[in-house]
Amino acid sequence: MDLSNLTLKEGETAEELFDDKIIIQNVSLYRFTSDSILLSRFARAKVKDDVADFCSGSGAVGFHFLCLNKHINSLTLFELQPSLADMSQRTAQANGFDVKIEQGRLQDISKDYDGRFSLILCNPPYERGGFDNSVYERAICRKEITITLEEIIKIAASKLKFGGRLDIINRADRTAELFYTMKKYGIEPKRMQFVKGSENSSPYLIMAEGVKGGKPSIEILPTIVNTPQNGGSSR
Repeated sequence: MDLSNLTLKEGETAEELFDDKIIIQNVSLYRFTSDSILLSRFARAKVKDDVADFCSGSGAVGFHFLCLNKHINSLTLFELQPSLADMSQRTAQANGFDVKIEQGRLQDISKDYDGRFSLILCNPPYERGGFDNSVYERAICRKEITITLEEIIKIAASKLKFGGRLDIINRADRTAELFYTMKKYGIEPKRMQFVKGSENSSPYLIMAEGVKGGKPSIEILPTIVNTPQNGGSSR
């Protein structure tokens, strides 16, 4: 890790990501939560995987997954907000990560990426509904203002190779919608795991993996007990 040329902008900090690796966060907007780490650990890498991180934010999911799986072939981050894409770029440089970062709307991803990826990771906005009084940059990380769950899954289906996997996390009360939409676009749910905040509480998150062109059948993993941080989704 080379921090000698690392320049932090107003509101930014360099925080621990994994071992001696750091990630740049903006404290005035949000920090990534445990959701990102849970998803990066739920996903399973294969040798020479070409991996994409959709709605990558500051890169927590993709970078942590890369730290855990150095044998993957490539990692590409897709992020709408220029400030977050810039933070991701500087995080990659500081840690020596060989990644590609694409800034822009998922809806506008080049057709050059059609059928490119064997694995897509996604920690999307969880909440339906429009803009409220929150800071806009924070709101679009939490709410489906610029993209919907269905749009994300439809785009993922077009960018995955046949047999490629989509690993996604969302609110547990959207499980039926998540699975219905995956199947609608030819992604068969194959693994699922609920997350709850305490032994006696109901699940508040679901993590799911679907396979493009997969055959029906699903593995249900034991529920994880995890204390929520900051009360919601962040990347």
